[in-house]
Amino acid sequence: MSEHGRNQGSGSATAGAPERPLLFQGARIIDPVTGREIRGDLLVRAGRIAAIDRNIAPPEGAVTIDCAGACLAPGIVDVGVKVGEPGERHKESYRTASAAAAAGGVTTIVTRPDTAQPIDTPETLEFVRRRAAEVAEVRIFPMAALTRRREGREMSEIGLLMDAGAVAFTDGDHVVEDTKVLTRCLTYAAMMGAKVVGHVQDPGLSRNAAATAGKFAALKGLPAVPAMAERMGLERDLALVELTGADWHADQVTTRSALAALARAKEAGLAVTAGCSIHHLTLNEFDIGDYRTFFKLKPPLRAEEDRVAAVEAVASGLIDIIASMHTPQDEESKRLPFEEAASGAVGLETLLPAALRLVHGGHLDLPRLFRALALRPAEIFGLEGGRMEAGAPADLVLFDPDRPFILDRFSLHSKSKNTPFDGARMEGRVLGTWVGGRRIFAAEEG
Repeated sequence: MSEHGRNQGSGSATAGAPERPLLFQGARIIDPVTGREIRGDLLVRAGRIAAIDRNIAPPEGAVTIDCAGACLAPGIVDVGVKVGEPGERHKESYRTASAAAAAGGVTTIVTRPDTAQPIDTPETLEFVRRRAAEVAEVRIFPMAALTRRREGREMSEIGLLMDAGAVAFTDGDHVVEDTKVLTRCLTYAAMMGAKVVGHVQDPGLSRNAAATAGKFAALKGLPAVPAMAERMGLERDLALVELTGADWHADQVTTRSALAALARAKEAGLAVTAGCSIHHLTLNEFDIGDYRTFFKLKPPLRAEEDRVAAVEAVASGLIDIIASMHTPQDEESKRLPFEEAASGAVGLETLLPAALRLVHGGHLDLPRLFRALALRPAEIFGLEGGRMEAGAPADLVLFDPDRPFILDRFSLHSKSKNTPFDGARMEGRVLGTWVGGRRIFAAEEG
């Protein structure tokens, strides 16, 4: 790939659009809306896509980029990203999260409120939005806590938080155990038109679990949770969605039996959608065999038959979103016995190459992949991105899907380095990332 007359500006996502037109030439353009890919050109004006065609003549003064057959797709919209501010900036800041996102082709992140000081008031949300606007070059959209302090006892100020910019409400992995409280929250959210994101696990069965119950976990001597706990949590929440009419999204559905319940809810016409983390789509319970705590996740990694079922659900559209569920943890919290270590893995920078394993394995094509990575997340959370059409924001990722590399966790832009893919051979390198037509990442040559 070569570029001529590159715009050197590197402002934040809120900066003005570049004045000069930008023309991508000779790209494999991935369109998740039509499900097609074409070889052609894409023109950007004033930060938005102006045209897509086979051969576009460069406008006067245009910046031209020879894509040399690389793939050009809508920037990834990653839902459920944890940033450590406020309270845990040593794990991840908005500056480092933005850098990691840009390097991974992620142009929009929807952040979780499960910070050390939960994002449960308009004042805290305003701090987060201001901080992100100051330092981030990707687009940041925060979720707020569903209940005060994420304790599941009292509903947060949903109306005021919506006015302050919250795009959804969730207590993260703190399940609201009191059904009456959750019913009130869902009823009010439905009245206000607010989206609620749920974590579908039975809290009693899943408490202190480090693995999925079964022969393997028993042999390893690890405290485990039965896979049925996910279905139990999902069935309860779906019943309350049916009762209240709420607009509801499951952050992660990872087991075969829970997928069946999700399918029934969608067939019944409930306003429900679901996501799955890239780790649960590409790894399974056997990966924790050496007690490597980078593989300790929440929910825990599942059986291979569950992983395959989840991949099939993404391909069919039953699972709407693939997300990184980026959860930075410091070295001290991971350097503990497996059952005591913190759960979670970083994923902003590894989301795309890991997801390309599903393409190389023949499970998805690129348009279907970007439907789950970009289009559906944008649609579900009411955002502009995810589309390759005239008028859409020029939030773009240029990547080589076949370029191999060995992942070195210390090369990641995130402050925390807790990735299960450390040392893994991966395929798919991001060559460049643009937000509103501004280049925010360029791969090093070579």
